[in-house]
Parts: sequence; structure tokens; C-alpha cells
Amino acid sequence: MSIWSKFFQYYKPYRWLFFTDLACASVVSLVDITFPQILYFLTHGVFTRSAEEIKQVLSMVAFGMIALYLLRYACQYYITTWGHIMGARMESDMRQDLFDHYQRLSFSYYDRNNTGEMMSKLVSDLFDISELAHHGPENIFICTLKIVGSFALLMLLNVKMTLILLAVTLLMVCFSIYKNRRMKAVFMDNRKKIAGVNSQVQDSLSGIRVVKSFANEDLEREKFCTTNLEFLDSKVSSYRIMGSFHAGNGLFQGLLYTAVLVSGGYFVAEGTLQVADLAVYALYIGIFMNPIDVLINFTEQFQKGYSGFKRFMEVVNTVPEILEKPDALPLQSVKGHIVYQNVSFRYNQDTQVLDGVNIAIEAGKTVALVGPSGGGKTTLCSILPRFYDVSGGAVLIDGQDVRDVTLKSLRSAIGIVQQDVYMFAGTVRDNIAYGKPDATEEEIFEAAKNANIHDFVVSLPDGYDSYVGERGTRLSGGQKQRIAIARVFLKNPQILILDEATSALDNESERYIQASLERLSKNRTTIVVAHRLSTIRNADEIIVINHNGIQERGNHEALLSQNGLYAKYYNMQFEGLDELE
Repeated sequence: MSIWSKFFQYYKPYRWLFFTDLACASVVSLVDITFPQILYFLTHGVFTRSAEEIKQVLSMVAFGMIALYLLRYACQYYITTWGHIMGARMESDMRQDLFDHYQRLSFSYYDRNNTGEMMSKLVSDLFDISELAHHGPENIFICTLKIVGSFALLMLLNVKMTLILLAVTLLMVCFSIYKNRRMKAVFMDNRKKIAGVNSQVQDSLSGIRVVKSFANEDLEREKFCTTNLEFLDSKVSSYRIMGSFHAGNGLFQGLLYTAVLVSGGYFVAEGTLQVADLAVYALYIGIFMNPIDVLINFTEQFQKGYSGFKRFMEVVNTVPEILEKPDALPLQSVKGHIVYQNVSFRYNQDTQVLDGVNIAIEAGKTVALVGPSGGGKTTLCSILPRFYDVSGGAVLIDGQDVRDVTLKSLRSAIGIVQQDVYMFAGTVRDNIAYGKPDATEEEIFEAAKNANIHDFVVSLPDGYDSYVGERGTRLSGGQKQRIAIARVFLKNPQILILDEATSALDNESERYIQASLERLSKNRTTIVVAHRLSTIRNADEIIVINHNGIQERGNHEALLSQNGLYAKYYNMQFEGLDELE
């Protein structure tokens, strides 16, 4: 019921549209029920009169019916137009809520889930929910009115025939409930399988350059073929169940007409039913059967929409692991004094990554983290802006636990430049301005100059309005890196994290970017993760960390003189090895 209560909450902003839609549906149903009654009135009270009286009554009936059907036209127009608009608005609200919740979810959620599956929930699932939101209450309401109304009138015409009709209808209902349960499971499987297809497409297209570089198009085709055929098998199963469902209900409808024809003929032969009444009864059977047919067809739509909304709720009910305290205060006047106080961390309660780490970084100082991959360097950087929360201990900025301040103020105070730079689809200007969306043109230019990218940008045919391509495919690694640095210049944070920002660049690009990073680091508290030790010689403190925790700490000269791990790594690189493993 919690799923349905959440579903009905989306009707609240459009309740007047909803109630007007139901009112119009009532009018449409009443008009449809009226015709057999008019025929009954004419056959029993008018057609036995004189020709003049018949013509006079018929003219009045004609005008009345025209007025009724014009009213029905207006109501049907409202239902079809504004009912669908209401459903589309609800779909839009749900999509916005889902996207907003995606933004709130922690990194750990994205570690566990695939982008393609998340997009499937955001797009295709919600389309079926929109159709359910519009047609669900409306179909149920209209069909209930027609079934109850026509059934009551059928009882007035002939009780025995109607009870026979009811018995066959109850058998049809039992059959539908049984099939409905099976359809529920298979439509949920459909959702999961199409999400798998979306996931495979997203994965393959995002890595298309790697695919082509390894000439693995056939491998990707086989992987897609597997997920595509799994979805096909799921669809085949659903169509088989739907086939038996619709065919079975068609059989029961045939039994209904057979029951009416045989029992009606029997009662006519017995003299308990007039032929004219049987004709009117047959008309009401059509009205009685039509909503049943609508409900049968609606069952498929209902199961699709319900499956989609259930998947929607699974995401919306996911509680972010990184939550802001209700009494959290903004981090203000940041100086940049950072303390890692007996910090421990583990991913998903598995292997311990950090255990009892203690580091103090004075405001404005630069600390470099050095060591093999998997030693916890990037993790130390990630827990500072609370991308993940510590398992034990605390991280402090200017004496305040990062868990006690608002996330927005915390992350606004920290700038991050990573090895893998993400460029948004758009222009160079858009990507630089991402650091400060309301930045002036002069501020954007100044940030670009500080990042040594301004001259390159103005040399482009469209300058700052040049399109960078999806994920920045029209730019080199060094150009993307400098745009990312310009973005951080514009943000102007007091704390800076440089996570292997130059490790994937050629020597010339590295010189440009190193100069930009030194300018960016000036007067800021900076944490540098580096494999290229030549870039951190001037750090105030270098911390050597591996799987066993902190092994050495000191400045470049002091660590070299110790002739320990740092000296070993430095000498390895000096001999031409670029990687620390």
C-alpha cells in the first residue's frame, strides 16, 4: 500500500484536472447507457401510438440525443487531451524526482549500479507510468459505472438471465486474476531485461574508441546479442501469457453471448420475455461487455506501469549513505587547516583500506601522498569532501568535523583536479563556467589565462563557443586537463586536491599543466596524489603510504636521506620507470 499511497501523491498538484476528468468520464458513461433506455422507451411507449405522435416524439428525441452527444464530444475531448496532459505532467514530476534523488545518492550507489540501468528507470519505465496515471483511474471509474449501471438495468429487464450472465462473468474474473499474477512477474522481468540492454549499449558506446582500438566489434556484438536475446525471450514469455489471457477472456465473452442467446430464446419461448426486450437486453450486453473488454486490455498497461513504478520506488526509497545532519551548519571563512584524526575506512565492510591514519595539514601548506596503487591515497582524498564517510575516527577542517557541516558549503570549499577529466557536452565556455555558473566573461577569460589555455581557445574557429564533443573528444588530454584547472580557478576554493593530475600526460603538456597547478596551489591548502615524484619535490611534506598504512613522512630531501621506500621509488623513476607498483 505504501507504493500506491506514494503513487496517488503525484495526483495532488493536479487534483482539479483529475476530478474534472472523472466528472467528464461520468458524463460519457451515462450518455452511453442512455441509448438502450431511449430505445426501450420508444418500443414500449411510443411506437404503438399514431404516426403524428411518433414523429413529434422522434423530433424531440433527435434534438435531445444530438445535445447529449455534443456534450459527450466535449467531455471525451477533455478526457483525451487534458487527461493525457495530466499524465505527462505526473511523468515529468516523477522523472524530476528520480533525477534529483540520483543527484543525492552517494558514490557507493554508483559503484554498485550501471548507468544504462539508471537511464532505463529514468526514461522508458516512466513512460508506462504516465499511461497508467492517466488511464488507470479513468478506465476503472468509467468501466465501473458502465458495468454497475448496465447490470442494474439488465436486472430490471430479466433477473434470471442476468444471474446467468453474472455466473459466467465471475468465472471470467477468476481467470483474469490468475493470469494477472503471472503477468506481473513477467513484466517485471521485461523491465530488468530491457535495462540490461540499455546497460550494454551504454557501456559499448561509451567505450567505442577502446572497442575499435582492439578491433573487438565482434565481441561487443556477441555481448549485445546475448542481452538482446534475453530480452526477446522475456518478451516472448510475456506475449504467450498475454495470448492465453486475451484468448481466454475472448472465450468467456463468447460464452456470455451464447448464454444470453440461449437463455433469452428459452425465456421468449416460455413467454416470460418479449422479443423487443431481448433486443434491448442485447444492446445492454454490448455496453456491459465493452468495459470488461477495456479492463482486460488495461491489465497489460497496468502491469507495465506498476512494474515501472515499483522500480522507480526502489531508487527513490534508497537512502543516501552520505546524509547531512539536520542541525548542520555551513562551513564559513575557511582557512584550510585539515586534520585526519585516527581515520579508518573500508568499502562495503570488506577489506580495510585505512586503519588509524593521523595526518595534520596546516593551512596553505602542500602535502603529497605517495605509494603503490590501492594503498589508500585516493580514499584519503575522497573522504575529505565526504564522497565517502569514514568507518572510524574523524576528518576536521578548521577544527570542524566534516560530518557536522553542510555538504554544499564543504564541497564548495574544496577544488578537485583528477587524472580522468570529465568534459560535459557543450562549449569550452560552458565547461570552464561549470566552476562558477554565474561567472562573467572576464572571470572566465582570467581563469583560462591562469590555466594556460586562453591562447589555445581563442585560436579555435569559434573561440570559447567551440563545441568540445561528448566527454571532450575534440580536445587532447592536456587541453582537457587545463580546462579542468581553469574550472577550479573559477571556483576559487581554499582547499585543493590534485589526484594524479599529470600522470597521463606527455612531458610538454605536463610542463604547461604543472605551471598552472603551481599557480593554482599558491596560498591554498593542497593535497597532491602523485606517481611522478618529480612533480612533488617542493611539497611541504611528503607522506609515503602503502597497504600497511603510513610508512614515511618528511620533505623531499629528508626522505631521500633516509634511503627508505621514497628513495627507492625516486630512484626507480630516475632510472626511467614511470609507475609505482
